[in-house]
Amino acid sequence: MGLGVLIASRGEHSLTTEVNQGLHVDLDNHDAALAVILEEARARPFTGIIGSDDSTVELAARAASRLGLPHNPPEAARVSRRKDLARAHLMLAGCPVPVHCLINLGKPLGPQMAGLPWPCVIKPLNMSASRGVIRADDERQFVEACDRIRGIIAESNDAFESSCVLVEDYIDGTEVAYEGYLHQNVLHTLALFDKPDPLVGPFFEETIYVTPSRLEPGMQRRVEQRVQQACKAYGLTTGPVHAELRVNASDAWILEVASRTIGGDCARTLDSDTSNSLEQLTVSLATGSPVRPPEITQSRGVMMIPIRQGGLLRRVEGLLAAQKVAHIENIDIVISEGHELVPLPEGNQYLGFIFARADTPEEVTAALRAAHEKLNIVTAPVFKLAPV
Repeated sequence: MGLGVLIASRGEHSLTTEVNQGLHVDLDNHDAALAVILEEARARPFTGIIGSDDSTVELAARAASRLGLPHNPPEAARVSRRKDLARAHLMLAGCPVPVHCLINLGKPLGPQMAGLPWPCVIKPLNMSASRGVIRADDERQFVEACDRIRGIIAESNDAFESSCVLVEDYIDGTEVAYEGYLHQNVLHTLALFDKPDPLVGPFFEETIYVTPSRLEPGMQRRVEQRVQQACKAYGLTTGPVHAELRVNASDAWILEVASRTIGGDCARTLDSDTSNSLEQLTVSLATGSPVRPPEITQSRGVMMIPIRQGGLLRRVEGLLAAQKVAHIENIDIVISEGHELVPLPEGNQYLGFIFARADTPEEVTAALRAAHEKLNIVTAPVFKLAPV
């Protein structure tokens, strides 16, 4: 696209080997990071700023706002990454919202459990990829889940986010993922993904996304309506939108609306047969000159290869056989051999991605399942030294 790239990260250099220019910032101190970014902008003016994940969208919005570049309001970006704030804004806007409350894990749980709905879902306030999300069907499971989540959120540098969790009524139904973008406050749909694997807990490990959706047209319109309503409630105005919803006979329930693109390599399912990509669209929106979005042809799908067993990754067997399954386009293993695999709810990674394309969503789903069955993940135990 003819644009130079500068990565602002915790390290002095980008983790992406193709980019050798880096800017060191403290992502836990937005004021200090903003000062560094603005100082750099005086030396080389920017044409756009993009937050690459949930943890950086607010800082990116603040920097873009100060520099007069296309951006979401910083407060809207903050709401999009904080589940408790998002729920409050949705409720005020009249969106269907499950019964919910905040629980302080630093205080006795007994009094706080009074009146909780069963089953319920406990969620960290700001984590993604279903990390730390646990379903509890009764008080015993609730206490066990809170004990487990306490260790997961302890790494947060924010005192509130490291001590409090969101608890909400479990909504039965099927899950879908929405991908779109906002331009001049108007929501445009790129794709609606079905999630054919049931997500009922106790952990919520996502696996298969397939598009186009098989939801009936009226419900698809309802999904888009709810996402647009949520964007307005948050105050989002521009850039990519990734949303997760539960759909049942009552309504389309917003689980989250993020002001970023779909995570991981899943965006490859949206690549067109031309040079356009979701990333190109995102960059163009951030620079105020949106390009024509990629057009979806044929049914497409991706399986995020789940990590079912912890340990050191030794090797992945069966890749050649899996690649030969009809309709499989590509298989990417993104975790290197020798690295530790950590399952949900503590983990937040996938082993890799399987991509398929066919004439129907059913063929895509069947191909992804067949390819995954041919894989054998070989691990070794992890031995950790404890201090004496």
